[in-house]
Amino acid sequence: MTNLNTPLIPIEDFFRKPEKTSFSISPDGKHLAWLAPWQSRLNIHVQTIGQEEVIRVTQVEDRDIAGFFWKGEDTLIFSRDQGGDENFHLFKADRTGKEVQELTPFPGVRVEVIDELEEIDNQMLIATNKRDAQVFDVYRLYIDSGELDLIAENPGNIIYWLTDHQGKLRVAGSSDGLKSILLYRPNEQEEFQPILETDFRSEFSPRAFTFDNKNLLALSNLGRDKKALVEFDPLTIQEVKVLDQQEQADISGVLLSKHRKLIEGSIFITDKVRFNFFDQQRQEIQEFLQSQFPGYEVFITDSSKDENRLLVKISSDRSSGSQYLYDREMGQLSKLADFTPWLNSEDMSQMMPIQYQSRDGRTIYGYLTLPVGLEPKLLPIVINPHGGPWARDFWGYNPGVQFLVNRGYGVLQMNFRGSLTYGRDFWEAGFKQWGRGTMQHDITDGVQWLIQEGIADPNRIAIYGGSYGGYATLAGLTFTPDLFAAGISYVGPSNLFTLFASIPPYWEPIRQVMYEQIGNPDTEKDFVESISPFFYADQIKVPLLVVQGANDPRVKKAESDQIVQALRQRNIAVPYMVKDNEGHGFRNQENQFDFYRVMEAFLAQYLLGRSSTDIAILKPLEEAS
Repeated sequence: MTNLNTPLIPIEDFFRKPEKTSFSISPDGKHLAWLAPWQSRLNIHVQTIGQEEVIRVTQVEDRDIAGFFWKGEDTLIFSRDQGGDENFHLFKADRTGKEVQELTPFPGVRVEVIDELEEIDNQMLIATNKRDAQVFDVYRLYIDSGELDLIAENPGNIIYWLTDHQGKLRVAGSSDGLKSILLYRPNEQEEFQPILETDFRSEFSPRAFTFDNKNLLALSNLGRDKKALVEFDPLTIQEVKVLDQQEQADISGVLLSKHRKLIEGSIFITDKVRFNFFDQQRQEIQEFLQSQFPGYEVFITDSSKDENRLLVKISSDRSSGSQYLYDREMGQLSKLADFTPWLNSEDMSQMMPIQYQSRDGRTIYGYLTLPVGLEPKLLPIVINPHGGPWARDFWGYNPGVQFLVNRGYGVLQMNFRGSLTYGRDFWEAGFKQWGRGTMQHDITDGVQWLIQEGIADPNRIAIYGGSYGGYATLAGLTFTPDLFAAGISYVGPSNLFTLFASIPPYWEPIRQVMYEQIGNPDTEKDFVESISPFFYADQIKVPLLVVQGANDPRVKKAESDQIVQALRQRNIAVPYMVKDNEGHGFRNQENQFDFYRVMEAFLAQYLLGRSSTDIAILKPLEEAS
């Protein structure tokens, strides 16, 4: 049993809803809105700045509100789905809480916001697949009446739309199998015309128009490995200038001042988030804020329309952080909330950026978090590959990681090849490398690095991940069966044939791209079978915990059913947790509590870490049909 001096923090303290979160300020800078729990679900609350009264605007009880924004000074628009089906609908609410109305009451349909149309109180642009489940058309939504006007019908291959600063729909991106086409029109009276064709391996991603509405600001790796921030003329089809590029990482975003109508800077990510400012005023604001919070990452998350009142979020690897209001005119910085005030950052562990060499010489970057007060020697370890897989792990507070470390486990998160922000070559190096290939080797090599460094006890290493991380867990247990002592697959696919057969209909335009990145089940049947853990379930010889949301639209429940059944047919007891009101990952607080209690007991049984939960909790899950 792991011996730690730090207190055993209750599971509920790690995973209960934040006290307040997701703050937003009204355009006039007079009102604040945020999400806070009511009946264990995140609901919208509003307060007038300078007043004590807080109004709860919504009262949902079944599932958290997924997100919201101000529409004018008195109206809030929010989205929610049903049971994790990811068919998000839009609602409006008066800030006084007197009126809540659904704006898109279309069953089985998903809605996305294209442009909030900040200058037009009663309208916004949305995209929805209500006409055709596979594609999204663009509509003008009249908020007062809920009326929709079709303004652009998707011909079948458009995967994104972009407006200019006047809310005019002028750019679209299409995917025709393995090629992408940028479409442009100078105004809404003309037809979209193709102006740039790229292979899907190349990226040209428009983020906004320049403030004269003539050129595009885009992230582009055309002719380069790392994505740069460029200005692009759609009439001459040429880059006008490179605004920023970095040797070590892709540019990930652009900072804009709508009020001053200028480009403030760019964002890129190495071990942490970095800024490169083009504007002295914005740089001075950041430097002042950073000086107030040394050791924290500091982000401006929202502002009033005049950009005088700013919402500032701070966080670190050991703290979920706090929200502040910065009044630039008054020179006042005031705290609005600590997100999880019941947790003491001194009890949390540092997330250390690390790197190691893969077997073929690539440098793999990641993060290692170790228990406070323990010598980093022969520790039980949880390997935690991220989902996506075309994503990455970041430095910062992670409640799941801190929970595991508090139980006595070291946690290794690696950005294996295929992860984003490291450039095109690193991303492409992950193509068709699932399971038996180099993506999985990068995970294996991280385990071997920990063993060689003497940090890991080679007999007490588990692997746990969600989505692609769940797949990597199953691949680790099947293709390197002697490496791990246990595994936890959380909404992870097991059979790539059935995964491809059941993807959401609106993923259809990118099906061929997925085949190119993973493998084609029609033309590469043997290969796809060779990297599907389900067909090699007989190789699994260590305990496996499987966790699944019944309504998952991405990784259907059948993915978990298959692997569980295959193991139980061999009389292997597999704890299997299914939640009927969840989708691709658990959002409801009580379900998260259940999941981490079971995880805690499971790991305590096989890795001998600390636990507040009796392992008997596993027995009903092992016996469930």
